Formats: sequence, C-alpha cells, structure tokens
Amino acid sequence: MASILSGKSAIVTGAARGIGLAVARRLVRAGASVTLADVDEERLEHEVEVLMDEGFEGRAQAFVGDLGQKLSMTNLMATTIDAYDGIDILVNASRLLVASDPLSPDGDHLEATLAQNVTANLRLTQIAARRMMELAESDSAPSDRAIVNLSSVLGRRASPGLLAYSVSCAALEQLTRLMALALAPHRIRVNAIAIGGIPGRSLTEAMPGLADVPEALLEVIPLGRLGEPQECADAALFLASPAASFVTGQILTVDGGRQLLDPLAAGRD
Repeated sequence: MASILSGKSAIVTGAARGIGLAVARRLVRAGASVTLADVDEERLEHEVEVLMDEGFEGRAQAFVGDLGQKLSMTNLMATTIDAYDGIDILVNASRLLVASDPLSPDGDHLEATLAQNVTANLRLTQIAARRMMELAESDSAPSDRAIVNLSSVLGRRASPGLLAYSVSCAALEQLTRLMALALAPHRIRVNAIAIGGIPGRSLTEAMPGLADVPEALLEVIPLGRLGEPQECADAALFLASPAASFVTGQILTVDGGRQLLDPLAAGRD
C-alpha cells in the first residue's frame, strides 16, 4: 500500500498534532500530496519540514489559518489546487473538545463546539465538493474522491461532562450520512471515523483526570490496551483510498471494541 494514493491530492485539517497529524503523515507516506492545515504555524511548519525530509513519493505543504472563516477555507482550497492541480481527498480532523457543565448555559460551550465541529466541517465540505465536481468534468476516466470526518464514540453515548462534544459528534455523523447521499451521484464518497480509547492532548486537557489511566478503565476495552493515533490514521487511509471505492455514508468505529463493553460511557475518547 506504499503508493496507494500516488497522484492524489489531499487536505487534512487539525494537522499540527495528534490524530490530524498522524493522518497527514499516513497520506503523504502513501503517495499523496497533502496540505496540512492548522492555526499553529510554528508546529505546522516543523512537521511539514520533517515530512519532506523523509523522502516519500508524497509531498506536503502548510496552510495556516482559522478555518472557522469562509475566506480561510476558500484560500485553503485555492492553495491546494494551485500547488497540486486538484483536490481528491478532504479529511476534517480539526476538533474542539472542552469540558461542559450540562446545567449551565454559560458553561456548556455548545455554540462554539457546534460551530467548529459541525458547521465549519460542513462549509469546508461544501467548498471542497464543489471544486471536486468541477474537476471531475475534465477527468478522462471516472474519478474516486473522498471526504472523511473525524468523530467519536461519544456521539452515540451519554457523557454529561462532554455534553457539547458528544452532541457535535452525533450531529457530524448524521451530516456524514446526508452528505454521502447528496454527493454520491458525483462519485464523491463521504465517511466518518468514530474513535474511542485513543487518548489525545485535547481530551486530557478537557478532562485532566484521564491523563493517568487507571488499569480498571482498560478492562472496558476488549483488546486490553489504549489505541494509537496511527491506528486511526490507517482507518482514514482506507476510507480515503480506492480500497474503499464502494463504501460511503458509513461510520467506521476504531475503539478496540470499547463500545461493546462500556454502557456507562466513562468519557474516554
């Protein structure tokens, strides 16, 4: 699978660290030319430099901007198409995850979380899909283009301390299904990954008590260990690649079997 994305161009948001970075690295190493988008300019430039020094077939460039702004989204798309002559893959990996007080209108952070995790992803998907459809008109053969959203198992479980994040993930999964149907006639596939049991900086910042994982919590993951960002990146590669050419509107769960044994939803993402 070393060059499964050879000749493909991609955008990965939230790509300066964590799962977004792992996905970007995986796509580059699979042969794609990738625009890594984030607001953290210093970290982003460093990661792009590291990737380019690895000598893989794929390429990488940085885009720094607030993707909550329509102008930034438009500029991101233009930057990618100018550099790579097209856009084949979009991975919406940027996420806002903050602790919620479910009983406080000022402390539930619902509006801000929905704006970043749902509305911004929808708007970028719409912009990318329009450009994908325009480019498809000049394809000499039927194309395979893909959009992948990053969600969480908390979109299907109740975790009051992460109310806004949980609600936003549920909305993003429904959005994934709706956009899959809307874009299917244009040969654009839309899928999502629901992660669980993969600790990240954003989660431990939102819920500091999860930084040190009690052994008891590992008992609710049938595989008996926490996951790694790379394992989510491998799932994203599958969904973005021609290997998943007949897969759309699906939510692929990557959680070590955690959902099967954790009816109380301990809050680990």
